[in-house]
Amino acid sequence: MNHDRYERQYIDGILEDTRTIALLGASPNPARPSHGVMGFLLSKGYQVFPVNPGQAGKQILGQTVYARLADVPQPVDMVDVFRAAEFLDGVVDEALALETPPKVIWGQLSVRDDKAAAKAEAAGIKVVMDRCPAIELRS
Repeated sequence: MNHDRYERQYIDGILEDTRTIALLGASPNPARPSHGVMGFLLSKGYQVFPVNPGQAGKQILGQTVYARLADVPQPVDMVDVFRAAEFLDGVVDEALALETPPKVIWGQLSVRDDKAAAKAEAAGIKVVMDRCPAIELRS
């Protein structure tokens, strides 16, 4: 798939079909983008599982934080990645190792790795990169 541009129906379909999201790189700091996006997604009715090894066991916006994807207590529809682009390949590997892989891996603004995307897509996972679901939900 060409990740330079996405059809509106592709993005809308993902956001409509998604109910549960693991948010990698969740921050307790209200000034961080991941915190604001998490709050926005919660306000839109999504179930969000924050993932951040440095915050594991604590709470962010009333949600328990998990150390890694494998620790999230149920399968998720989407993994929303607030990590640097060089970590996306490892996130894909972690997602593929789950008993029930997510339907979507979403790389936040500036998070793009075409080789990692190709690996996920070869396994049947949809990929969005360099986009923010909070921005897409508002458009």
